[in-house]
Amino acid sequence: MAFKPLQDRVLIKPVKADQKSPGGIIIPDTVQEKPMEGKVLAVGPGARDEGGTLQPMAVKVGDRVLYGKWSGTEIKMDGDDLMIMKESDILGVVA
Repeated sequence: MAFKPLQDRVLIKPVKADQKSPGGIIIPDTVQEKPMEGKVLAVGPGARDEGGTLQPMAVKVGDRVLYGKWSGTEIKMDGDDLMIMKESDILGVVA
């Protein structure tokens, strides 16, 4: 299924967290923290400012980004867990 975000929204695939702690203890799914890093799959055209000018997006498809723990809306598409969020919820791009 093709998906095109509107305005300044971004479609992100969260990166799965490690199943083991640094000490080798296996962490069950019920206590794992939500991922805060993901890969950008699609971006909207950008938001319009008060004058009506389109402001281009700072992120692009393929970028690896960090975002807030409780940011965005979780969706399921084609069996994948994805997130849709505004560009302003993204904290930065991982180089």
